[in-house]
Amino acid sequence: MLATALVSGLGLGSIYGLIALGFTLTFAVSGTVNFAQGSSVMLGAVLCYVLAIGMHWPIAVAAPAALLVCALWGLVVERVAVRPFVARGTNSWLMATVALGIVLDNLVMGLFGKEPRAMTSPLADDPWVISKIGIYPLQLLIPTVALGLAALVHLGMTRTELGLRLRATVDHPDAARLMSIDVTALIALTYAAAALLAGICGILIAPLYNVAYDMGTLFGIKAFAVAILGGLTNPWGVVIAGLGYGLVEACATTWLGSSSTQIVTFTVVIAALALRPAGLFSRETRVRV
Repeated sequence: MLATALVSGLGLGSIYGLIALGFTLTFAVSGTVNFAQGSSVMLGAVLCYVLAIGMHWPIAVAAPAALLVCALWGLVVERVAVRPFVARGTNSWLMATVALGIVLDNLVMGLFGKEPRAMTSPLADDPWVISKIGIYPLQLLIPTVALGLAALVHLGMTRTELGLRLRATVDHPDAARLMSIDVTALIALTYAAAALLAGICGILIAPLYNVAYDMGTLFGIKAFAVAILGGLTNPWGVVIAGLGYGLVEACATTWLGSSSTQIVTFTVVIAALALRPAGLFSRETRVRV
């Protein structure tokens, strides 16, 4: 039971950390976050299902197409629900992103339907039996992909010209504009990247969970809790917090039952933030709110 919980927890935690990394990206560059991030998870899963299962596209084509739409959705969120309100100096983008996510969820409900659907995958059909423990290949692939993407984001932010421009935007936005860096375009790019990461998560978990119009809601809430817990400005802190959250959730489900899972996990989050209000791995920097 312990080994099963560990495998399940690492997979879940990797997903939470990767979604939360999207919150970190947008907050670090713009001081805003996309509360429609959970809808991006749902969009990736639903689109991949429709293209791969409904229209019989090869998964190698369906997945990139779904992710492209997710990235475009991220651009729409930034342009419609964030940029106008930031320009006016208000925090109304908080409610605007929530509202836009609800609009997308209900639009998908009308087109896709209310009933959850199962997405088949050869990686989630037959488990590997290791020491009498059944493990689906997808359960091993998820943390590998998630941690690999987290490493790529870190390298991109610290070793590439684009990453240096993003860091310049974070540290000195006015100076970046004077150096002809298009700050607005870079902020939009981070929103697209955040939605892309969430879409990847949706595609990865689709074969393990039912695909539904509301599947991203709880994932988005948990990922934001992870982002706060890890320290919103610390990418690796967020990833570590995601892994820890996933392990606590899996262990609670295994030994206490699914009815106690949310009680235990969110109680742990509250207790941790009571001790460390800025997050367990927060950096000692002042950030714009």
